[in-house]
Amino acid sequence: MNTVLFDLDGTLTDPKIGITTCIQYALEQLGYQAPETDDLLWCIGPPLTVSFAQLMQIDDPALVAIAISHYRDRFATVGLYENLLYPDIPKILQSIRDHGYQIFLATSKPHVYAKRIIEHFALTPWFDGIYGSELDGTRSHKAELISYIIQSESLSTNQTIMVGDRYHDVVGAKQNQLFAIGVTYGYGTEAELSDHGADLIANSPLEIAQILQNFK
Repeated sequence: MNTVLFDLDGTLTDPKIGITTCIQYALEQLGYQAPETDDLLWCIGPPLTVSFAQLMQIDDPALVAIAISHYRDRFATVGLYENLLYPDIPKILQSIRDHGYQIFLATSKPHVYAKRIIEHFALTPWFDGIYGSELDGTRSHKAELISYIIQSESLSTNQTIMVGDRYHDVVGAKQNQLFAIGVTYGYGTEAELSDHGADLIANSPLEIAQILQNFK
């Protein structure tokens, strides 16, 4: 193994306050009663198009797009920084690099926001590339994004590992024939990750580094 793809939300950072507050703001702008914060945790991970369609119980792409626009009005200026780095992340990224891995970010979040978050937490030096979706929703599904990274970076699928906290990460990895490590300290459960095909489970950031060291 020589390459690691990291999810962002729920894997490197805890975006709970930023994401849930921006969702509440967007729903309120459209006249909906917004759920409580803890009732929105399932929205951390999936594409916003999926979350808003379910929250508003609609099948109207135009209205979903308006909701996302309201979400981004707040997220781009405030919500982006309502975010916390999980413990030991710089330490484990350095350890992974020291063991000869190249590291890429693979997030469904628009890359223009992902880049700012990585820069905000001073993580840029550890990444060989930052990949995310486009603002129009292109590559917001993890399988599509991973395929794009593999092609863009000429990666070998049997030497690349995906690390993430939700089943979307695992399914996306498996659809591209990658080894998948699921993490339980984010927003997915061990059952969710295992049921969708995670090869190994890490219960802390340090366990990710320990697992990857074993491949060397």
